[in-house]
Amino acid sequence: MSVLLEARGLRLAFGGVKAADGIDLAVMKGEFLAIIGPNGAGKTTFINMTTGYLRPQGGTITFDGADITGRKPREIVRRGIARSFQLPQLFSEHTVEENAALAVASREGIWSPLAPLLRPAWRDEARELLARFGLLPVAAQRADALNEGTRKLADIAMAVALKPRVLLMDEPTSGVAASEKMAVVETLARVLRDAGVTAVFVEHDMDVVERFADRVAVWSQGKIAALGPPAQILADPAVQRDVIGIERPGATGAVAAHA
Repeated sequence: MSVLLEARGLRLAFGGVKAADGIDLAVMKGEFLAIIGPNGAGKTTFINMTTGYLRPQGGTITFDGADITGRKPREIVRRGIARSFQLPQLFSEHTVEENAALAVASREGIWSPLAPLLRPAWRDEARELLARFGLLPVAAQRADALNEGTRKLADIAMAVALKPRVLLMDEPTSGVAASEKMAVVETLARVLRDAGVTAVFVEHDMDVVERFADRVAVWSQGKIAALGPPAQILADPAVQRDVIGIERPGATGAVAAHA
């Protein structure tokens, strides 16, 4: 696989706190890369820098060989990188179908709240997108009437409407009921893989990470402490102790080497 998105030497500090302390990471085309780590380790900061919401104080970010460091979010979206947020960013007063139509229109540079709802082509594309996510049964419901799992899928569907090559997701299962998590991730993984979208996702549920990630990157104090396949990373005693919260009697191993 070829490198699609790459960070080199990323640095960013908030006062005396180093949110990014020399991050080097290459994301391969077509992979699902999970980012794990304790709260405050810098995971969301990395997503914010990659998508233009924060500007790094040092280092570079390249996408498909082009430097995108410090570019504005809309420009980064146009280049082919989209994101979803920990809290779904939906228009609560609009239906699910209307939200999807607005997302389709925004891809074309149309930001009017009314125009996308009047164009049949955009409404048709929105419904096709919702069908891929299994959301047609709730297409006519207002976004604020959805349960959390469905809201998450609708939010990610809006990001996919932008036709990204890379999608960064900040805790896609946060707030989703345990009984719904696997079904939600199964759906989004199927849609993204079918569309050939590379995915980077921050996740705290290790069952989700183990099942869906091709590689796992462990964040610790603004650095990548480990990088590798899920079986290797999740079995490491230090990862189990510091990230998962499992203490094995007599375990003193260090986090697996950053590969």
